[in-house]
Amino acid sequence: MILIISKNNEITTTEVIKWLVAMNKPFIRVHEDDVFEITTIQKRLFLRSERVEFFLDEINSVWYRRGAITFKTLAYHNPAIERYMLEVQHWLMDYVIKTLEEKRHINKQSNSHVNKLLVLEKALQIGLDVPPYFLAEDMQDVQLDKTIVKPISGTPIIDQIDGMQSGIMYTSVVERKRDEHFFLSFFQDKIEKDFEIRSFYLNGKTYSTAIISQNDEHTKVDYRRYNRVTPNRNVPYKLPLEIEKKIDLLMRALDLNCGSLDFIKSADTFYFLEINAIGQFLGMSDACNYGLEKEIAAYL
Repeated sequence: MILIISKNNEITTTEVIKWLVAMNKPFIRVHEDDVFEITTIQKRLFLRSERVEFFLDEINSVWYRRGAITFKTLAYHNPAIERYMLEVQHWLMDYVIKTLEEKRHINKQSNSHVNKLLVLEKALQIGLDVPPYFLAEDMQDVQLDKTIVKPISGTPIIDQIDGMQSGIMYTSVVERKRDEHFFLSFFQDKIEKDFEIRSFYLNGKTYSTAIISQNDEHTKVDYRRYNRVTPNRNVPYKLPLEIEKKIDLLMRALDLNCGSLDFIKSADTFYFLEINAIGQFLGMSDACNYGLEKEIAAYL
């Protein structure tokens, strides 16, 4: 049995499930609003929510896509007993999650978010080229029009920033300085690029797409500022074998067996930018005919 941990209406999950159905592979899909109670039946751990239920030992493989598997916790009137039982319940839940992550898997709930700063340090240690970067709380060392600023966090979306609408933080070129101090921010040298590369890594194999974003002023700095009228051209691309080997080393060092990596090509240099452990891949799969949904279903 395959366990899929995802969210309601997550399109990528649904597309992979279509292949699982075609391959006659049984699966259980867990949503973010499922809350599980851990019980036992005939000495076997049994997980039950209002919507789904399964024995822990019947799960053979796990795909962590989005959300989390969460558990019901019991409350007690006596504060001392409650503190003790919360610890007991914590270790039981920890056992369930770690047992699932030891099975055949694609991604893990426990490391679905990576620290960008640590990733960049590890990439440099492995030998990947990284544009020079620094952290600062003022603009004293920032060179105008030659420096970009981007989020330190892996999540560039601020939900309901004004109570209604959400905001997205894009990579931007610093064009003017501010005199006041601000919270520590991530600055990086602006690299004049030939094009951007999005690579999808799955269990030692890398699938890459060249994103021709430089010809459009709207997408020149950050291709995620999509031009819906005239979209960027996406074409299959083969990274040099040396770069693919370093990608494999980096992903293994971070205990990731799946994820999306961003590069930019400038002349003969491939600059590594970041990793999204739970990255989108349907667009590149479709544009380049990679069939990544089928590859994931086959592995599971």
